[in-house]
Amino acid sequence: SLNSTNHSLTGKKERERERERVSSVLVKMATERPDEEKPETRVQDLIHGGGGGGASPVQSPTRLGPTRFSEVAGDQIRNTGSNFIGSVLSLINGDPNRSLKNPVKRAKRKRIRTAKTAACVIGLVAFFIFVNWFMLSQLHEGRAWLRRGFSKKPKLDPKPNPKVIPDPNPSVKRVSVKVSASVQHGEKKKMGKPKKKYNGTYGRLLAYASHALAEGQNKLEPKELWREPKDQALAWKPCADQRSWKPSDGKNGYIMVTANGGINQQRVAVCNIVVVARMLNATLVVPKFMFSDVWTDASQFGDIYQVEHFIKYLSPDIRIVKKLPKELQSLDLEAIGSLVTDMDVVKEAKPGFYMKHILPLLLKNRVVHFFGFGNRLAFDPIPFELQRLRCRCNFHALNFVPKIQEMAAVLVRRLRDSGSHLAPVDPYLVGPKYASFILDKKAGPLHKASKYLAVHLRFEIDMVAHSLCYFGGGDAEKTELDAYREKHFPTLANLTKTKKMPSPDDLRIEGLCPLSPEEAVLMLAGLGFNRKTRVFVAGANIYGGNKRLAALTSLYPNLVTKENVLSETELQPFRNFSSQLAVLDFIACAASDAFAMTDSGSQLSSLVSGYRIYYGAGKMPTIRPNKRRFSDILLKNNTIEWKVFEQRVRKTVRQTKHVLVRPTGRSVYRYPRCKECMCNED
Repeated sequence: SLNSTNHSLTGKKERERERERVSSVLVKMATERPDEEKPETRVQDLIHGGGGGGASPVQSPTRLGPTRFSEVAGDQIRNTGSNFIGSVLSLINGDPNRSLKNPVKRAKRKRIRTAKTAACVIGLVAFFIFVNWFMLSQLHEGRAWLRRGFSKKPKLDPKPNPKVIPDPNPSVKRVSVKVSASVQHGEKKKMGKPKKKYNGTYGRLLAYASHALAEGQNKLEPKELWREPKDQALAWKPCADQRSWKPSDGKNGYIMVTANGGINQQRVAVCNIVVVARMLNATLVVPKFMFSDVWTDASQFGDIYQVEHFIKYLSPDIRIVKKLPKELQSLDLEAIGSLVTDMDVVKEAKPGFYMKHILPLLLKNRVVHFFGFGNRLAFDPIPFELQRLRCRCNFHALNFVPKIQEMAAVLVRRLRDSGSHLAPVDPYLVGPKYASFILDKKAGPLHKASKYLAVHLRFEIDMVAHSLCYFGGGDAEKTELDAYREKHFPTLANLTKTKKMPSPDDLRIEGLCPLSPEEAVLMLAGLGFNRKTRVFVAGANIYGGNKRLAALTSLYPNLVTKENVLSETELQPFRNFSSQLAVLDFIACAASDAFAMTDSGSQLSSLVSGYRIYYGAGKMPTIRPNKRRFSDILLKNNTIEWKVFEQRVRKTVRQTKHVLVRPTGRSVYRYPRCKECMCNED
C-alpha cells in the first residue's frame, strides 16, 4: 500500500513537471514568433490547412469558412499570439475560473461562442452585400435590374417651371408602370445586364440641349474648347524637311502606281509609294488615280497637286519622271507579271516583303505597276530616314494647285468673317500668295476675327452602308442600304448572307457606328459650344439630306457648308469633281479654330488632325470623342439628366486630349509627334 502511494505521488510529480516543461516551451514559442508571417508559411498554410497536421498558431486572413479555425481538444481558437497560448495553457494546467467537471457550463459557453461567431459572419456577409448594392444603385441611373418596378419621371428643369419644356417622351412613365405591374404579379424576369437598344431618336435629349443652349447663349464657353489644354504641345516643332542622305539614282527600274479610294486615301498611297521607290532604289512615275464608282471623279494627280513642286521638292530623295521611257511603254505588264494588285500585297506590308518579292521582279522586268495601291506599307518597323521621307512627302511635297488654293482662301476668309490674322497652317494650306487673300485689308488692327468650329460629319451613304449600323430609318433605310451594299460592296453584302454578323446594337455599343447628325450636335451642346458659334460642316451629300441636318441647324443656326459660303458661280469649276470639293473641306477643317471629328477611322479626319498638329504650333485643338463611351452615354437618352450628360461628355472628350508620342504601329499622318517627323525642344 505504501509502495503504491509512493508510486502515485511520483507519477503526479512527473505529470506536473511535464506540464511545466510544455508551458515553458509554449511561452518561448510565443516570444519568438515573428510579427508577420513568412511567405512560405502562408503558402503551406493555404495548401495544407495548417502546419504538419497540427494546429497552426497563425491564421491565414484569406481563408473563409470552417477551415479558417484550428481545433485543439475539441474547442475552437479564434485569436492568435498570447490568446492562443493562454487557451492551450488553460487546457494543460487547468483554469481556476473554469470547471472541467461541469460539462453543462462548458457546452453552454461553447454554444455562445459558436452563436457569436456565426452572427459575426452573417453580419459581415450582409454588410458586403449591402455595400455592393449601394454602390451599384449609385451608378448613373443604376442598373436596369435594380430599377425594375420603379419609375423615374425625368426632371427637365431644376426650377419648378413645367411650362418651359413639355415632356417630349411621356411614354417613359407608362413603360415603368407596366414593368412595375409585371413585377408585382410575380412575373419572372431574367436577371443581369439588359441588352440596350437604339431606336434612332433623341427627342428628349435634343429638347434638353435646346433649352440649355437657349439659357446659356450669353454665358462664356469653357476655355479648353478653343485651345490645346497641354503646354507640352508647344514644344513640338516640324522638322521632317531635314535630310541626311544622298539622292537616289533610281537605277533599279521604274515604279508606276494607280492609287484607289478617295482623295485622302490617294494622298496616303502617294506618300507610301514614294517610300517604296526609295527603298527599292527605283524611279517613280508621277502617280495616277483610279476612277471610283463611289466618288465618280476622274481627277488625276495634276488636277489636285502641283506636279512640278512634287518632283522638285523630292528630288534630293528619289528620282521622279512624268512618264515611262518609250521602250517600256509598249510592254504588256500583266503578261510579264509586273502588274501587282492590292490583292498581291498584304495590308501594311513590312519593308522585307518588298525587298524579297518586288525587288527581284523589278530587276527582271525593269518596271512594276502597283494597281489599286493603298494602305500597303507598315508604319513599324521601318528605318528612321524612310519614315521621315513619309512625313516629308505628306507635309511638304503635296501642295494643292492654285485654283484650289485661291478658292479655299476665299472660303476661309468668309468663315472667319474677314479676319485680320493668319492661322499657323494657312501659308502651308493655300500657299504664301493666297494666304494674303484671307486677310481683310480694310479691317483695322483692332478688328477681331470670328472663331469657327469645323465638324467633319462622315455620314455619307457609303459610310452608313459599310458600317452595317441602323440609324432609325425603318424598313426603307434597311432596303436602301442593302441595295447599296449589293452594288458597291458586293463582298460585304455576301458576308451578311453567309456569315453571322454583329447586330447593329452590338456595333453601336462597341462604338463602331459613325455619329449621326443628331449625335454630333448633342456632343457639341454637351461640350458647351455656344448657340451663336459658327459651325462649318464638312461632308458631301449627308445621308438623309436636309431633313437629317435639321437637328444641327435648329440648335446651331450659324451652321454653314461650303455650298452656303461660296456662290454657285464660285463652285461651278469644281462641280462633278468630288475629290476637288473634298479638298476644300480639308482646307476649311485644317484652318479652323477648333476641329471636331465624328469618326476617328475617317481618313480625312486623320489627315486634318495630323496637319493641325504638325503646323498648328500647339494652338489648334482637335476634338476626338471616344465613340464607345459616348455610345454608352447616348443609350441612356431616355433617363439621363442633362447636367449628368454634360459632365460625362466633357470627361469622355477630355480623356482623349493628351499630348502623346506616336504609338508604335500607328499612322505618322495622324500622329506626327515622333522623332522622325517633329522635333521636341524639351
